[in-house]
Amino acid sequence: MPFQSQGVAKYYFMAAIALFAGQILFGLIMGLQYVWGDFLFPAIPFNVARMVHTNLLIVWLLFGFMGGAYYLIPEESETELFSPKLAMLLFWVFLVAGALTIVGYLAVPYATLAKYTGNDLLETMGREFLEQPLITKVGIVIVALGFLFNISMTVLKGRKTAISTVLLLGLWGLAVFFLFSFYNPSNPVEDKFFWWWTVHLWVEGVWELILGSLLAFVLIKVTGVDREVIEKWLYVIITLTLVTGVIGTGHHYFWIGTPEYWQWWGSIFSALEPIPFFAMTVFAFNMVNRRRREHPNRAATLWALGTGVMAFLGAGVWGFLHTLAPVNYYTHGTQITAAHGHMAFYGAYAMVVLCMISYAMPIMRGRAANSNKAQVLEMWSFWLMTIAMVFITLFLTAAGILQVWLQRVSDTPLPFMVVQDKVALFYWMREWTGVVFLIGLVLYILSFFVKGESSAKAA
Repeated sequence: MPFQSQGVAKYYFMAAIALFAGQILFGLIMGLQYVWGDFLFPAIPFNVARMVHTNLLIVWLLFGFMGGAYYLIPEESETELFSPKLAMLLFWVFLVAGALTIVGYLAVPYATLAKYTGNDLLETMGREFLEQPLITKVGIVIVALGFLFNISMTVLKGRKTAISTVLLLGLWGLAVFFLFSFYNPSNPVEDKFFWWWTVHLWVEGVWELILGSLLAFVLIKVTGVDREVIEKWLYVIITLTLVTGVIGTGHHYFWIGTPEYWQWWGSIFSALEPIPFFAMTVFAFNMVNRRRREHPNRAATLWALGTGVMAFLGAGVWGFLHTLAPVNYYTHGTQITAAHGHMAFYGAYAMVVLCMISYAMPIMRGRAANSNKAQVLEMWSFWLMTIAMVFITLFLTAAGILQVWLQRVSDTPLPFMVVQDKVALFYWMREWTGVVFLIGLVLYILSFFVKGESSAKAA
């Protein structure tokens, strides 16, 4: 490990994986509640399980991004982190605040939680993905500002690279667009209009910059390809991302009361959004094919290649399937949306965090890569999780197509719950593939504890 302060990333990575496991467990609970409606009721109702599932997703990815930044920035800047102590303080603040929020969701009714956490002072709660209490949102802002101050000061005192610049742009964008979670207008159209400024511009805007920079960093390390070549690809990808992603926000404005021109703007630019993801896939495979060395960490290389492919399929192809307004008219809010969301989040963001952890954790433990036995186990985990996610997506897509036909297109449309019973087979299949995914995640965790023939020491 070139810089001692990179070691703070280890704590963020461990927290991320623990929260990821929690997210998957609550996903399995929800999946079972789709077909067994009173499972764990009233202890954990479906709306609470869903809230915990999605909030854990956001929080563990943020831990992963922060850990990735704390590892990447010192190495790119060729200097120690500005304040490792601040990084550790913010880690505990974020972890405790996140844990207490989840406990709050599970322990008391949501309305009671709102009452006791100051929602009457500034009403920010009750919106999907942004359900966090006011004090948690304020805590997130404080943590984000401290984190950004820490890494920005590190970059300012050291070397400036394209990778660190793009990462900073993405992270500052993440913080700025989160501020719209505090804006909750009474007009529901205006509320949804600006709600997407956090939700969409995170996952289809600034998060993609974070994805691109983390992936570029790992590819430089495992391939030895010239930095200039990788940076040129990175600039092309982020330009395409921002042009298509920002204007593509309009594909969320089709049916919420906004002007009709958003049907054109949203359809055209969101239809172009697969292009940067396709470019990312070509980028990853091209760099690996041009590699100048065989890095001992084969598992990290596999994660890097998988990130490009799965991000293109999930965010690109499955996003395109229902992004055009005439198609979205029928598919909006169906299981097709859920299929896209699952594969896109896994492919674009979960996989790049797992890739970063796969590359960095062995180095922080004093070796270039895990043992061969550990890497075989980790590659098994890659294939189990990835194939399971493909099948989860396919089963949800099949359920969604049947749902659209029976509920919205048929000459004799059926009631919502009748349709849910008819697609229950796909929900059961989704649940069992979810169990396979969990097994893959367990293998990923175990791979870091497998002993075997040690790889070369880290430089």
